[in-house]
Amino acid sequence: YKILWKISKKRKKGVECPYFFIYILDNSEILFNVTKLYLLAFLYYRWKLNGTDVDIDCIATNSFGTIVSREAKLQFAYLENFKPRTRSTVSVRQGQGMVLLCGPPAHSGELSYAWIFNEYPSYQDNRRFVSQETGNLYIAKVEKSDVGNYTCVVTNTVTNQKVLGPPTPLILRNDGVMGEYEPKIEVQFPEMVPTAKGTTVKLECFALGNPVPTIIWRRADGKPIATKSNGILEIPNFQQEDAGLYECVAENSRGKNVAKGQLTFYAQPNWSQKINDIHVAIEENVFWECKANGRPKPTYRWLKNGEPLLTRDRIHIEQGTLNITIVNLSDAGMYQCVAENKHGVIFSSAELSVIAVGPDFSRTLLKRVTLVKVGGEVVIECKPKASPKPVYTWKKGRDVLKENERITISEDGSLRIINVTKSDAGSYTCIATNHFGTASSTGNLVVKDPTKVMVPPSSMDVTVGESIVLPCQVTHDHSLNIVFTWSFNGRLIDFDRDGDHFERVGGDSAGDLMIRNIQLKHAGKYVCMVQTSVDRLSAAADLIVRGPPGPPEAVTIDEITDTTAQLSWRPGPDNHSPVTMYVIQARTPFSVGWQAVNTVPELIDGKTFTATVVGLNPWVEYEFRTVAANVIGIGEPSRPSEKRRTEEALPEVTPANVSGGGGSKSELVITWEVKYWRHDDKEENARKIRTIGNQTSTKITNLKGSALYHLAVKAYNSAGTGPSSATVNVTTRKPPPSQPPGNIIWNSSDSKIILNWDQVKALDNESEVKGYKVLYRWSRQSSTSVIETNKTSVELSLPFDEDYIIEIKPFSDGGDGSSSEQIRIPKISSKNQIIFCCMILFEKCF
Repeated sequence: YKILWKISKKRKKGVECPYFFIYILDNSEILFNVTKLYLLAFLYYRWKLNGTDVDIDCIATNSFGTIVSREAKLQFAYLENFKPRTRSTVSVRQGQGMVLLCGPPAHSGELSYAWIFNEYPSYQDNRRFVSQETGNLYIAKVEKSDVGNYTCVVTNTVTNQKVLGPPTPLILRNDGVMGEYEPKIEVQFPEMVPTAKGTTVKLECFALGNPVPTIIWRRADGKPIATKSNGILEIPNFQQEDAGLYECVAENSRGKNVAKGQLTFYAQPNWSQKINDIHVAIEENVFWECKANGRPKPTYRWLKNGEPLLTRDRIHIEQGTLNITIVNLSDAGMYQCVAENKHGVIFSSAELSVIAVGPDFSRTLLKRVTLVKVGGEVVIECKPKASPKPVYTWKKGRDVLKENERITISEDGSLRIINVTKSDAGSYTCIATNHFGTASSTGNLVVKDPTKVMVPPSSMDVTVGESIVLPCQVTHDHSLNIVFTWSFNGRLIDFDRDGDHFERVGGDSAGDLMIRNIQLKHAGKYVCMVQTSVDRLSAAADLIVRGPPGPPEAVTIDEITDTTAQLSWRPGPDNHSPVTMYVIQARTPFSVGWQAVNTVPELIDGKTFTATVVGLNPWVEYEFRTVAANVIGIGEPSRPSEKRRTEEALPEVTPANVSGGGGSKSELVITWEVKYWRHDDKEENARKIRTIGNQTSTKITNLKGSALYHLAVKAYNSAGTGPSSATVNVTTRKPPPSQPPGNIIWNSSDSKIILNWDQVKALDNESEVKGYKVLYRWSRQSSTSVIETNKTSVELSLPFDEDYIIEIKPFSDGGDGSSSEQIRIPKISSKNQIIFCCMILFEKCF
């Protein structure tokens, strides 16, 4: 058998190890005295006391005190054999429910149960169930296959010992089959089941019936549960939210029955606040508090050196708090706070060490030299180690100091002197005394002249770009080191990082600050700080920086037309110089950057925050910004306004550079013109063509050749048309030749076809011939190839496998002339081609 305890306190070097005693609780008999114990993490021992169970606890003791462990119960597991007697035969009707009793023998320790059916394990299903509470075997509905011998097998889970009971025969009666009946719950859980936090709870439920009943689990409050249809409901890691009323429903076609039980939640005590070791001086007070959680709520008790501690005299106990006033040496020892409820008990242990020593300055000597300025205040600390608290006396030289309005001695022994004078300089001794002795320590007080600022910095107004020096000159005791520092708006100036603008200048007694190329960001409060080992002082000045105004804010387009925009804005910071004027700038997708625009009023003074922009172009997207200026300069521009498009308007400008010509006999290529009429027609009868978008050219077709036309252009948009351009006179070209090429002949050579025709002569009213177009294609194709030439002959490759279809027509400035009739040139057959080639080869041979 095995018992375990754990030593949680770490062994300290030079500290005595505790002795451990094992006690029987009812008679205080020492079972074991462990005098040599090395502090291992865990210790295991085997126990046996006359074969009986005993309750024990462990007590650890050394020269510092005693602590007690929680109780442990030694329980000796065993399992006896079944009594050797024959069990009676069980006779049931087919279809009837049945229970076979196990009746385990005498035992100690947890058991598990199983059954053997005709020398084979009996498996559980929806008809068969083995209760792990009683060991009984339940058959909901007996069938012919259930006839045989049944043996109960009992196992001790502690010792793994196993015993078999005598067999129980099961037979069927001959008086018929059992009819159907509603479920009868034979295995059910208690009405109240207390369950510990974090444990696994198992509830059993099984019913007899015909047909075989189904088992369903549910909660009365309707909350879902994981397992719903099994003879055992298992809830692992039980928590408070799992508590409640549970129901087992057994149901078949004949009816149903319900078993109910309440699962209640409890939790053993668990520490939320433990006690810790305390080392106090004699005659001081001690306060301990421990806190524990649990359900039900834990109660508390206190132990000192393993014995109960009660409220008396200087000791006051209230639940988890312990208060000891004016402690003495007898109060030293080991204390334990014990929290318990009916489900468990926990211990928290700590040592109370009471210190009683005479005054000792070995580690807390008075400061050897203390510096102070004339008129200042000084505190000389006196902190010897002593218990109880000592009485303090101070001497200057050999004379005992007496307290007055300038000199006081505090409760902790410190000496305080205010309004120090030169005469206060000298050696001072602190003397500490208690019941256990007296000790003293001496130090020197040195009085120095104070530091004074003779030339402090003064507030100034400056302009951006200037450079200035802020003075800071002092007088001081030259035996002391002096340090100058400057801060700007509450932050120390880093002269390395900000050296472009800041530099400290001056001698040993001057800490002047030079600021170069001042910008707006340098405006603010500057503080010169002077420090020595005896005093610290400062002087401040405000720097106002005047500069160009900041950007205006919230530029808004209040109203917009086709050519104007009404704007408003809020003034930005004037940087200590009033704004004298505002300028408005605009930007469009077509402009190069921001451009100044015309406004009404033309000049916008510094007190005007609205203006109208004029001269805008219609139907253009604009955005605006405002720039402020003062006598110092022009400031940064504001953020751009939202983008707004001006309204549309009729075109105001006539098209320029209108021209025409360049077309064929019936065409004119016109740029920007959409209105045209013949010379002998009236302008009001003119025809019109509109171009799309920003196209500035168009082609007019179906005109009469060699005729004079008048042309004019207007621009238009969705608002209407603008003014007309000046009229342009354009004459169409003469028509092309009307006669087709004649006398067309063709000849073939070794690899080519040569076409020849007569030259075409144009009539007086026709355009001169510029050349000829030969159009040819294969007879079975629709696409045509074109060869242009200024001669009256052309060469083509021989047509193989397909005929050529050929047309010839002249062309001129007035366009293409009339075409000749189609000419068909037959294909050259493969056979003829071979003979022709051979003839060529023969001729070359001779």
